[in-house]
Amino acid sequence: MSSREVFQLRPFGWEQDPEEERFKLSVLDPTPQAAYNHYALFFRLDDAKKNDAVEILKAGLQRTLSQARYMCATIDRDPQGGYSFVKRKESTVQFVVHRLDPNGNHPSLDSIEASYFSGNSLGDVNLWSIPELTWGERPEADPDCSPAVAAYQINIMDGGLIFSMHNHHYSCDVMGWANFTRQLAENCFAVSNSTDFPSWNPACIDASRFTKDLPAESLVDGPAIPQMHPDHKEQQAVLFHLPKSKAEALKKLAMPTDPASHWISTYDATCAYVWRMLTKVRAPLHKPDSSTPLWWGEAVNMRPRLSNPPVPERMMRNVVAGAFSDTAPVPPLTVADVASDAPLSKLAGYIRALTESCNEEHLKRLIGFIAPIKDKRTISLRVDAHPPMSMFVTDHRPADVSGFDFGFAKPITHRHLWGGHKTAGVVLIYPPVGGTASADEGFMFAITMEKELVAKLMESPEWTEYFDYRGID
Repeated sequence: MSSREVFQLRPFGWEQDPEEERFKLSVLDPTPQAAYNHYALFFRLDDAKKNDAVEILKAGLQRTLSQARYMCATIDRDPQGGYSFVKRKESTVQFVVHRLDPNGNHPSLDSIEASYFSGNSLGDVNLWSIPELTWGERPEADPDCSPAVAAYQINIMDGGLIFSMHNHHYSCDVMGWANFTRQLAENCFAVSNSTDFPSWNPACIDASRFTKDLPAESLVDGPAIPQMHPDHKEQQAVLFHLPKSKAEALKKLAMPTDPASHWISTYDATCAYVWRMLTKVRAPLHKPDSSTPLWWGEAVNMRPRLSNPPVPERMMRNVVAGAFSDTAPVPPLTVADVASDAPLSKLAGYIRALTESCNEEHLKRLIGFIAPIKDKRTISLRVDAHPPMSMFVTDHRPADVSGFDFGFAKPITHRHLWGGHKTAGVVLIYPPVGGTASADEGFMFAITMEKELVAKLMESPEWTEYFDYRGID
C-alpha cells in the first residue's frame, strides 16, 4: 500500500541561526497574485537509486534552505507596516516522502511521459502534492494568514520519481524558482558525490534595491482587489507542440517586408500566431465589436535588462515586470487587427515593442507607482479579471531545468501543475523535453481556453499546419 512520511526540515546549521530574521517583501513581490505555484520535476530512476535520491534531496534541501533563508519562513505583517518573510530559529519546511503502492492503480512514469507530462495524465493533483499548497488563489496563500513560503513532496513511483515544489508566488518568479532549483541541484550533486558545495552569493536573495519604505501618512488606497470577470466560460488547459521546423516557418511568415524596420524573435512570431488563431475562434462565441482593443500581456524577466547596477545572475526573488497592452506606450490592437486585418508581422512587431518597453526606467516608474499603495494586492496581476478574448503569456523556456544534475539524475522536464484551477487566458510556453531523440523537438504550449472551442481550434487547418495536439493538461 502507499505510505506518506512527513518531515519538518531545518536548514543546515540552524543551531547557530539568530532567533529571528526578517526579509522585507519588495515592492515587486506582491505584484503576482497571492497564490502558490506548483512545479513538478520528473526523474527517471532505477528502483535501487530511489532511496538514495530521497536522502540526497533531503540533505540538498537543508543546505539550500540555509542559503536561500527566506524560503524557510512564513509571510507575516511587520509592526511598522508591510510584510516580511519571517524566518525563526525553530522554522521548518514540510518535506513529504510519498511512496506509491506499486500494485495500486497509479500512472507509471512511462505512461506520464507518453502523455507528454500533462497534468491530466497524473489524475488527482492532490495525490502528488500537499493539497493546501496547490496552484491557485486560496485562503492558505493569504498574506494575512501567515502562509508558509515553501513545501516539498517526493513521489516515488514505477519508473522514477516526481518532485513537487510548492512556493508562494510572493517569494519568486519562474526564473527565481529556476535559480533556486539550480542551487538545489548543485548542492544535491555535492552530497551525492562527496565533492565541495557550490559557492553562494547572499545577494541572490537581496531585494532591497526593489524595496521602498514610505511613511504611513503618505500611503493611499488602491483600487478594489481584482476578481474574476463574470463572462468567462468553462476553461480547458490544452497542450500543443510546436516542432522546431514549424517555429522557424512561423518566424519567416511573421518577418516584416523590410527586416531592417524592426527585429522579431521566434517568441514574437509564435505568440502573434497563437494570438491570431485564438482570436479567430473566440470571436464568434463572444461577439466583440471589431473595433474593441484587445488586452494582451506578458511576464518579462527583468534580470538581463538591468545594468545600473546589474542583478546577480542567480537572483531568486521576483524581478519581473508585466508588459500590458492597456498601459504600454504602444497603441493597442483591435479585434479586427488581430483576427485578420493587420499583417502577422505587425502583431509580432507589436509584441516586440511591448517587451522592449520593459526597460530599467520602466521598472523604476513601476516601483514608484506601486510603493505608495497601502494594500499591494489591489494592483496584483489577476489574468482572469480581464474579459474573454484576453491573453497573457508566461515563457518558461529560459527556466529549463533538464540540464541540472542532481547527482542521482537529471530531470526529464518540468511542468507547472494547474490542478482543478484553470486561469482563463493564460498561455505557458515550455522548453523542449530534455534528452529527446527527435531533432525536431520544439516548444510545448499549454493554452487555457474555452472548453467548447478546443475542438474548433483543432479542426482549423491554419492551426494544425503548425501545431500538434498533445492532450489535455
